[in-house]
Amino acid sequence: MNGYNAIAKILKKENVEWMACFPSNPLIEAVSEEGIRPIMFRQERGGIMAADGYSRVKSGKSFGVFACQGGPGAENAYGAIAQAWADSVPLLFIPDGVSLMETDVKPAFWASRNYERITKWAESINSPERIVPLMRRAMHSLKNGRPGPVLLEMHRDSMTQEIDNLDTYSIPEESKVSPSDEDIFEAVGQLVNAKNPIIWAGQGVLYANATEELKELSDILGLPVVTTMPGKSSFDERNPLSLGSANRTAPKSVWKWLGISDTIFAIGSSLTKTNYGITIPDGKKIIHSTNNYEDINKDYSVEIGLVGDSKIILQKMIECVKSEFTTDQEVFQKSKMKTIDQIKSTKKEWLEEWSTLLNSDMNPINPYRLINEINKNIDHENSIITHDAGHPRDQIMPFLTSTVPASYLGWGKSTHLGYGIPLMIGAKMAEPNKFCLNFMGDGAFGMSGLDIETSVRSGNPITTVVMNNGTMGGYPARYPQSIEKFDTIKMTGNYATLAEGMGAEGIEVNNPEELKGAIIKAQQLNSEGTSALLDVKTQPELKMSTYEELLQN
Repeated sequence: MNGYNAIAKILKKENVEWMACFPSNPLIEAVSEEGIRPIMFRQERGGIMAADGYSRVKSGKSFGVFACQGGPGAENAYGAIAQAWADSVPLLFIPDGVSLMETDVKPAFWASRNYERITKWAESINSPERIVPLMRRAMHSLKNGRPGPVLLEMHRDSMTQEIDNLDTYSIPEESKVSPSDEDIFEAVGQLVNAKNPIIWAGQGVLYANATEELKELSDILGLPVVTTMPGKSSFDERNPLSLGSANRTAPKSVWKWLGISDTIFAIGSSLTKTNYGITIPDGKKIIHSTNNYEDINKDYSVEIGLVGDSKIILQKMIECVKSEFTTDQEVFQKSKMKTIDQIKSTKKEWLEEWSTLLNSDMNPINPYRLINEINKNIDHENSIITHDAGHPRDQIMPFLTSTVPASYLGWGKSTHLGYGIPLMIGAKMAEPNKFCLNFMGDGAFGMSGLDIETSVRSGNPITTVVMNNGTMGGYPARYPQSIEKFDTIKMTGNYATLAEGMGAEGIEVNNPEELKGAIIKAQQLNSEGTSALLDVKTQPELKMSTYEELLQN
């Protein structure tokens, strides 16, 4: 048994069922011998993105795995790992590597060293005896602390030798921590005594399987909830206390309550400032709960820091409210009903403002009409939706209703075009009975469109909605001369035809009346095992759901 066989057997022990890969790595054959299915993608980034999507839908309880060749394969993978690192997604990256004796010979690419800044843990197998302990450390890192990609580079001179210590491998367990009862009491007391407290919920709530606890704490204290972009779906947006999700665009209620709030309880969030989110206004008291102590006081000054597992912390806070603040329950409920009425009024006002675009009969089709038709014609509890970078993200995030956990995959502290297609392949691997749809522009399609063929070949039918507006949205103001003289951002193509050539069914949508039927047909095709692409002729739209003036309250 050589090193590749040993790693394959460890992956089998860890209940890994499939592995994304491209194009060459001895581990591909080794995992096949163990009954682990390798799925070949059309590029390295696509394989990693699919592993990412799988991990997100599984909330880290199972993790995606990707293997590629050393050198150019590991080099090409860099962008996708950077995205997973930015969004704190646990996945295992196992590139092949040159002989350890050659890693310092330029221009050899030493993956474990080059990836140190964008992985949670990165090491090289530098002797055959260390394969088992290094795999144990890699698995421990995947399962504990703040999630992130983990890299183990397989140097050929160590991997091809005989391995005789596999029986020493033991499966690492997840270790959970929580703050003291005194810290919990202090945090609850600050929330109870605040005038306008709100909850800011991140994807840590999803990874901790704490959505029910979040709902209960919100309910008993009457606290409205904002979710982050990665945290979207951690709180049902049909709940009357839901304000919506905060991308750099958001429902009006998000902007309003971020403005009027005096105290923010952030749970399962890094509170990282990003160009693709809303910065919390100055002057707020912040209670920050995260499983990574380095996040606290990083970008914001924090009143109270609570380091630990989101589920345990929420459970302790609920217990504290019920045991220590029993006489305040009636006050909490009266305040809750008032807050619900205010949220309902604000959302009604916001949707009325957007009604013209959401129901527009413009032709070419307005993007908001397309989003509204998707929102009205899917089974939310049995669907997984994601955006792509740029305008598709900014337009769909405020208006697509997320319901159950992982019904929407929000991503984007880094914004790699084309992420949506492979992400949904991974989601489909995790939830084969759910309808998986990615919403993208024509620019994003160019980055990963060929992996529609991967969805067909691998038997993971997904739906891709392409806004075919013939341009790169949001760029005209930046390139007036280059556009006027050279049509710099003009794009052309029939993406439905391209999809047909890859074995999917392409559906052209040329007017608003065709949208509903096309969305329903795509769901039917997916249920029958066929991938679908909706090539929707849309117009550029610059209006976004932003209300920055409301942050000044």
